[in-house]
Amino acid sequence: MIWSMIWRQTDFRQTDYLFTPRGYLRMLKIGLTGGIATGKSYVLSVLSEMGCEVVDADSMAHRAIEPGRPAYFDIIDHFGRDILNEDGSINRAALGAVVFTNKSARERLNEIVHPRVYEAQVEWFDQVALRDPAAIAVVDAALMIETGSYRRFDKVIVVYCDPELQLRRLTERNGFTGEQAQARISAQMPSEEKLKYADYSIDTSNGFEDARRQAEKVYEELRALQAATPSLPLEKTK
Repeated sequence: MIWSMIWRQTDFRQTDYLFTPRGYLRMLKIGLTGGIATGKSYVLSVLSEMGCEVVDADSMAHRAIEPGRPAYFDIIDHFGRDILNEDGSINRAALGAVVFTNKSARERLNEIVHPRVYEAQVEWFDQVALRDPAAIAVVDAALMIETGSYRRFDKVIVVYCDPELQLRRLTERNGFTGEQAQARISAQMPSEEKLKYADYSIDTSNGFEDARRQAEKVYEELRALQAATPSLPLEKTK
């Protein structure tokens, strides 16, 4: 049996319904974002445990720049071969050292990679919809607000924490100096700005258990929202 996808635009956020023998079933598309070292990965893992379909946009970006892919050659053309490992793969640390201190270089890298990540996300959403037409599908993407891609989601969750804690987490996790860590934090939109776009927010400043409680509450609210949204009726055909 062939199912067809129906797209509609609501408040600039794309909502899809899957046509099945039971009618139109709604899949919620959720964007999860926040600054580096704010706890997004932990929140994503909790949402996955709760039953959400989840994916990390970083993993999609890593696949997009693998040797032989179009983005790989575009990056070499622009940044040169000095950012390559001995095996020819891109050294992400070396590339990061370039773009985090150079805004124009960072913007160029985003121009190369983000369209490929978008294509991968569209394919992933299609796969999720076929597996579970009533899924809550969550994409973890650090730059969705900066790039404007947040508009493609039904709801946006912003994860944040105390700035001093964010800096300490990043230095301890990545072995950066305070200056290196601050440069990476400063390269992103501040959390207070991101929060202006949030439908839901999760503060991870008070540890894992408190963050889990907040994530579970958001999940329950998303399920309630999904249940309260009437599915489209199955039209009769002559």
